[in-house]
Amino acid sequence: MKPNVQYLPFKCNGWVMYIYSSLSLGSFCFTDGPELTCQSSYTAPEYAPHNLTCNAVGYPKPVIRWFKEDEEVELPKILTRSDAGQYVITASNNRSSVNHTVEITVLYSPSQILELEDSEVDVGSTVGLKCSSTGNPRPKYSWTYFRTANVIETNEDGVSRLLISNATAYNIGSYTCHAWNDRGNVSKTARVTVRGADEECPVIITPDRMVIRYGDSPQTVQCQPNTTASTNVIKKPYWKVPERNITERVTWTPDTQQDWDPRPACAGEFVGKPKCTKPLDYTLYKKPDSVSILLVDNAGSVVKEDVDFQLTCEITNVAPAGNLTVRWYIGNVNFTSNETMNATGCFPQKDTDCDLNVTRSPMNVSQTINFHLNRTHNGAEIKCEAVLELGKIEPSEMSSPINITVHYKPWINTTELPHTIPLFRGYPEELVCNASGNPPPEIQWFDGQKHLVSGKTLSVNEAGVYNCSASNEVGSVSYAVKVILKEDYLPLIAGFVAVAVVAISIIFLFIYSIYYKNTKMRRYNLKNAKLSAHNGNVAHNGWDMQFPMTKLS
Repeated sequence: MKPNVQYLPFKCNGWVMYIYSSLSLGSFCFTDGPELTCQSSYTAPEYAPHNLTCNAVGYPKPVIRWFKEDEEVELPKILTRSDAGQYVITASNNRSSVNHTVEITVLYSPSQILELEDSEVDVGSTVGLKCSSTGNPRPKYSWTYFRTANVIETNEDGVSRLLISNATAYNIGSYTCHAWNDRGNVSKTARVTVRGADEECPVIITPDRMVIRYGDSPQTVQCQPNTTASTNVIKKPYWKVPERNITERVTWTPDTQQDWDPRPACAGEFVGKPKCTKPLDYTLYKKPDSVSILLVDNAGSVVKEDVDFQLTCEITNVAPAGNLTVRWYIGNVNFTSNETMNATGCFPQKDTDCDLNVTRSPMNVSQTINFHLNRTHNGAEIKCEAVLELGKIEPSEMSSPINITVHYKPWINTTELPHTIPLFRGYPEELVCNASGNPPPEIQWFDGQKHLVSGKTLSVNEAGVYNCSASNEVGSVSYAVKVILKEDYLPLIAGFVAVAVVAISIIFLFIYSIYYKNTKMRRYNLKNAKLSAHNGNVAHNGWDMQFPMTKLS
């Protein structure tokens, strides 16, 4: 009889096994240490479920434990960047244990940019901008800004830097740093201000200034980026002329008949800068139709000295009045006045309320000033000139002159008529009083209240105080002359001199006779005289001796 034999399944170390069994035999199983199966590295995106699994076999069934930095952890189902790192997985049972290392990498987009802030720098100085972000993979960087030669960009150790040297107005603007990787991107903008520099729109206007006379042939002006801006253009520069509804044109040509105030501007759009415009320095001018001088309140051309009077300079149909200056001339001397200029009519509206500093179209303008003339201005020509101050050119128009007669009170020339004059008895003296004035003054002489004579000359024989009076319709002036009587000692002096001369002559003759007797005359004796041996009268020793003589001494 065969024994009762059957095969019975059971699990051993996780395996389903069949053993041979009978009534006379029992079941049995072998034990074994853990075996661990797991990836060495695992990469997963952040905030997404992962499928990382590690399997361990052995009998008894191994226990699997996760360690990170020597601390037991539980791997979450959703990984974040903080879960990245190296893990040690341990599978153990009562037989043995095994370890396995897994490197988990979590991919995530760049973090918000740090350390990039608004900056200020002095013109000509240096400033730096720094941009940093964290991400996996490590972010890459790029910058958006108005690129110039004095800006250097560097990237090192996960940080991007800009260095601006010798800062200028072109460095004013926004600087945007972009950080990106496979998971995403972020950006941040900072603004740089350059102290001591004004932000400019980087365009070139050719010509940069346009001054055109009314009715002349028009010129064409161009708008283009400058050399610095050529690599930063977002939109090609174009003209904006609001008064003419002109946009998007590279060139513009004004109408010299009506474009008084078109306000043309070259517009541009550039990287790192807001939309900008640069106005054209544009002037359409018109010389006045006429310039004339008017006497205010119908005053005549005759004025009194040191009395104020007013003149008005009328200027017709001139533009732009904001550039107008009125020059006044008195003879060869010119000056300008601070008196306000008034608009007396705008064209074509004939508006009397137009503002000279705003309205660019033609208008009538006047300026009234006070004059304070003196006698030196008598007969001088007065003119006014309308001058448009437009820089290198100054179109002007001159008025016809008016002649002003200045009436002034008399003035006596005292240098020719002293205050005190001597009078010698028997000799009359003429007093001459010269006086000037306008109208010419009437001259009279007085002795106290007594009228002596009319005219500038007075003959006096007696001492006294004589008054010269000069008067005209403006006023009068007087001058007193004191005449002092003196004796004439000239005849006495002449007689004394004659007597003295005679006395001196007599004394001289007396002295000379004595001198002559002692030095020039000789003494002779005629006693016992003998005739000379000479024949005839012959001079001896300079003497003619016609008679015989004996020298005594």
